[in-house]
Amino acid sequence: MDPAGPRLVLLHSREAIHDRVRALAHQIRADYAGRDLVIVGVLKGAFVFMADLVRAIGQPLTLDFVGLSSYGAGTRSSGAVTITKTLGLAIAGKDVLVVEDILDTGLTMQALLEYLQAQAPRTLRICALLDRRERRTAAVPAEYVGFALGEGFVAGYGIDCDERYRELPDLYRVEGV
Repeated sequence: MDPAGPRLVLLHSREAIHDRVRALAHQIRADYAGRDLVIVGVLKGAFVFMADLVRAIGQPLTLDFVGLSSYGAGTRSSGAVTITKTLGLAIAGKDVLVVEDILDTGLTMQALLEYLQAQAPRTLRICALLDRRERRTAAVPAEYVGFALGEGFVAGYGIDCDERYRELPDLYRVEGV
């Protein structure tokens, strides 16, 4: 860690995020018109993105959350995925859209998709705010993506760096961690 502390470098402004969320919502609204949509948010990082996305979709839907852990308190994935909060809703026969903050190696998402698929949804798709495709080791495609993401750790807009910076309205690359 940098002795002077982490440095935040702006990646995406709140205006750019707002515009991209509205474009994603428009596409999702069209794709799911007249369908029984369940949006499943991945805690904690996706909560701000999910709230903005749901408001922008602006049509009836059902919400639930799952909790997953693979990072603990650090900045590197442990590789072991634990479900810390299970679904409270039945999703059998429904169209399910998973909303995630960052899709990285895909290993965490693969574990989540297996958990959800066992509950027999009609369809199961992913919407990720950030997609780091070049690090993907598991074959999990995101049908809806906000922004491509390069190397480095990010924070802001609900995403943390060691439980800090979630409150920031913009997205930043965190240097010196």
